[in-house]
Amino acid sequence: MLTIIQNGEVFSPSYLGKKDILLVGDKIGCIRDSIDVPTNFVDINVIDASDKYVVPGFLDAHVHIIGGGGEGGFHTRTPELNLTDATTAGITTLVGVLGTDGTTRTMESLLAKSRALEEEGITCYIHTGSYHIPIKTLTSRIQDDIILIDKIIGVGEVAIADHRSSQPTLDELVKVAAAARNGGILSGKAGVIEIHVGDGDEKLTLLEQIIDQTELPIRQFHPTHINRNEELFQAGIRYAKRGGYVDLTTSTIPQFLAEGEVKCSKGLRLMLEQGVPIGCITFSSDGQASLPAFNKEGEFTGLQVGKVASLYEAVREAVLEENISMETALQVITSNPAQVLRLTQKGQIQEGKDGDIVLLDKQSLHIQTVIAKGNVMVENQSILVKGTFE
Repeated sequence: MLTIIQNGEVFSPSYLGKKDILLVGDKIGCIRDSIDVPTNFVDINVIDASDKYVVPGFLDAHVHIIGGGGEGGFHTRTPELNLTDATTAGITTLVGVLGTDGTTRTMESLLAKSRALEEEGITCYIHTGSYHIPIKTLTSRIQDDIILIDKIIGVGEVAIADHRSSQPTLDELVKVAAAARNGGILSGKAGVIEIHVGDGDEKLTLLEQIIDQTELPIRQFHPTHINRNEELFQAGIRYAKRGGYVDLTTSTIPQFLAEGEVKCSKGLRLMLEQGVPIGCITFSSDGQASLPAFNKEGEFTGLQVGKVASLYEAVREAVLEENISMETALQVITSNPAQVLRLTQKGQIQEGKDGDIVLLDKQSLHIQTVIAKGNVMVENQSILVKGTFE
């Protein structure tokens, strides 16, 4: 199948100007100033992107694709992600994780769901394990999971500084990180460790000790929820200025913001003003996760559900409310997470890379059309492809 996207202003995410893009099957075939549509040729799908920004498909590196939660009992288990939850939010690639519940939510189910989303039309990878150490793997070892199972690209989310974690020691986390690193080296994958950081007083201390006391590189870790509170946010700035990656979570509830959570759009601006390199910053949604609230005694008081739609909305707010350039803001959900996860075919509009593209209205910056692996999933805000049971 051939598709030509004409007359759009292209962000790769670096600004390329007005370009035409040819998609050949699931890849970007070429990018030119102008591409003429041939006559007396095979059928070509032509998309007019006039008055649109053409940007890479979004990459969400932290999604509970089979649901999460249960902090309030079995009835609080959150639902699975639907295909159109992702596509209508411009997300064409995501990474599935387990969280608090590594018992009734299993690696087998996570892997099956990732393959289901792939069959429905988007790209999906997963991490092995959950909050708790020792890691529950699909094979006998972390290293084997990463090397032998194509969809597994790292470990996590492993929890630190949280009353729901297994309270891992430095030695325990070092061994997990070493196994993930070796698995990544031998398989050509990232072998990254997704680190859930809670609101405990230790913040990022455990990761800093590992960096100071071992040979493990700082970028082996991808700590998330860095905007959870002001103290952790400041610790995240110091960590990123050492060269580490930091991830801000876009799903939130009013209570969290009232209690001091840093809004992602504002957080991006503040980090850049403090001299954090843009390449060190990512956003992820924590989609389908439970967003539980606890009182000072650690007692559960209620929850809401994370939404993948929050991912791009945070970027849009960064542009419209915090005056961050589109070129800069897009990086935190395109090229930056692709670099963290070593997904070389993702995150950029470039010849030979996957045909994942989003068209945005120039004035409102709302999502108009979404293309995943060369297939139009959403066109002019109308859903063309639905999940099997939607």
